[in-house]
Amino acid sequence: MTLNLATLYEAVARVVPDRPAVTCGAVTRTYAELDRRANRLAAHLVKAGIEPGQHVGVYMLNSVEYVEVMLACFKARAVPVNINYRYVESELLYLFEDAQLHALVVESTYARGVAALADRTTHLRHVLVVGDGGDAEPVPWPEQLAVAEYEEALAAWPGERGPRTDLTGDDRFVLYTGGTTGMPKGVVWRHEDFFFAALLGANPYGEPHTSVEDVAGAVQGASALTYLIAMPLMHGAASYTLFIGLFGGAHMVLLRGFDAVEILRSVERHGVQVLGLVGDAQARPLVEALRDRGDEFDLSSLFVVGSGGAILSQSTQDALKERLPDIMVRNSFGASESGADGVIVTGEDGLMRLQPSPAVRVVDDQHDDVAPGSGRLGRLARSGHVPLAYFNDPEKSSATFPVIDGVRWVVLGDLAEVEADGTIVVHGRGSGCINSGGEKIFPEEVEQALKAHPAVMDALVAGVPDERFGHRVGAVVELRRGNAHLDPEELRTHCRSTLAGYKVPAVIEIVEQVRRSPSGKADYRWAKHTLAPGAA
Repeated sequence: MTLNLATLYEAVARVVPDRPAVTCGAVTRTYAELDRRANRLAAHLVKAGIEPGQHVGVYMLNSVEYVEVMLACFKARAVPVNINYRYVESELLYLFEDAQLHALVVESTYARGVAALADRTTHLRHVLVVGDGGDAEPVPWPEQLAVAEYEEALAAWPGERGPRTDLTGDDRFVLYTGGTTGMPKGVVWRHEDFFFAALLGANPYGEPHTSVEDVAGAVQGASALTYLIAMPLMHGAASYTLFIGLFGGAHMVLLRGFDAVEILRSVERHGVQVLGLVGDAQARPLVEALRDRGDEFDLSSLFVVGSGGAILSQSTQDALKERLPDIMVRNSFGASESGADGVIVTGEDGLMRLQPSPAVRVVDDQHDDVAPGSGRLGRLARSGHVPLAYFNDPEKSSATFPVIDGVRWVVLGDLAEVEADGTIVVHGRGSGCINSGGEKIFPEEVEQALKAHPAVMDALVAGVPDERFGHRVGAVVELRRGNAHLDPEELRTHCRSTLAGYKVPAVIEIVEQVRRSPSGKADYRWAKHTLAPGAA
C-alpha cells in the first residue's frame, strides 16, 4: 500500500463507508457513495482513452462533482488540473495549451465558452459536461471533440472494481498557481510529496501519519469533525483543506460561492467545527456579517477558523476573536510550490513570524543559510517533500526547484530574515517589494497598518513611479459600508502610529471595491494601474 491519494481515500471509505463525506447545497454523498461514483467516472476516462499521466481540466464551481472528478482522475492515474472559473477566453486558451489538457470536465454554465475556443486547442479531445445549465440552444461543439453528459457517463459503468495495483506515490498532481504576478504556472507534485508537504500527513495537529494503515486506523478510532470550505476548490489552499479533511474521515461542507451570511447559516445547520477561509478577502466580510447578524445563529460548534493562501491581518484576527471569543484562529502560511510551511503569528511590533522547522530555511542567493540574528534578508526555502517542477517550463523550474548537493529544494519568492532564536520573520514577496530612495518597503506590512483603521475594509499597496525616489508608496483602499468618505491625511496619520515615515502611503486612491481573484489573491497589476495608469 503506497501513499497514493486514491489509495488513501479508498482506505478511509472502507472503514467509514456510511459516514457523510461531502455536502454541497442539497446534495450529500457518503464515503462509499463518493467512492463508487468516482470509480464509474474513472472507468469512463480510461474507456475514453485518457492514459496515465495525461491532464484533465476541472472547470467548475464548488460541487460534489468537483470532488468526484479529482478522485476519479487519481484512480485512473490521470492528472486533474484546476481552472479558474473567472478566466476570460485568452487566459483559458493559454492554460488549456500550457497544461496540455487531453480532457475537460466543465460545468454547463461555462460550456459555450469552451466550445468557442476548443478548435484552437492542440490536445483536447474529450469533454464531460456537468448539469444542463438551462440552455435552450444546443452548444456548438467542434466535430473533433467527443462530448458526453456527466451523469450519463457515470450511469454507463458499474460502481465496483477491484483495487488497482499500479497506483503509486509517484503518480502526479498538478496545481496551477493564481498568476497574480504573471501567467499561471503548473506545479507538479508527486502524490507522496503532496501528502506530507501540503496535507501534513493527514494530521495537521500532531505527528504526520506515515502509512495508509495509519490513516485508516486513525479515522476508525476517532469521532468525525465537520469542516466548512468557503474558498473555491480551484484554489490550492482549498484542495489542501479538502483532502486533509477527507483523509481524517471528516464531513466536508462546501459552499457554491462565497456568502458570509450563508457561512453562518451553514455553521449552525451542520454543526461545523472547522471553517476554512482565504485571508482578509473572506474573513473581513465574515466579521461584518457577525456584527450585523451573528446573534441570529448558533455558532457554538465552531472552534477553529483557519486561513490558507493569504495571511489574515492582525486587525481581522482581533475582530474574529471579539465576536467568537472561544475560537482558535489558525493563520497558515504556504504556497502552491511548497505546501503548508507553518503557522504565522503576528507580534505586537506588527511583524509576521514563522516558527522554526527542520524543513524550512532562509537562504541567500548562493543557497547558503542566512545566519540567525544577522539582520540579512534571504528567501524562504524548503527541502524534503517538495514539487518536482513547473510543468512545461524548465527555465523557471531550475530557478525555483534547484537540486543542491543532491537534494531537491524549493526557493520561494518570499523574503525573510532569521532572528537570534531561529524564528523566521516573513516580510513578503520580493517581486512586490517597493524601493523608495534605497529603502525597502514590503506591501504586506503597509496593508496591515491600513486595514487596522476602523473605516477600511480592504487595501492593496504598490509602488508608484517617482522621478526623485524611483518609487513612492501607493495604496488602493476600499471603505467599509457607511463610510462614504475618508480623508487620506487621516489615514496617513493612522499609519504613522505603527510605520516609519517612508513607509506611509504618499498616494491613496479610494475605490468602490478592491479587486481580488475568486480565491482571495491580490491583483497587484490592477492596483498599480489604478494608482498610475499606464505605468503598471
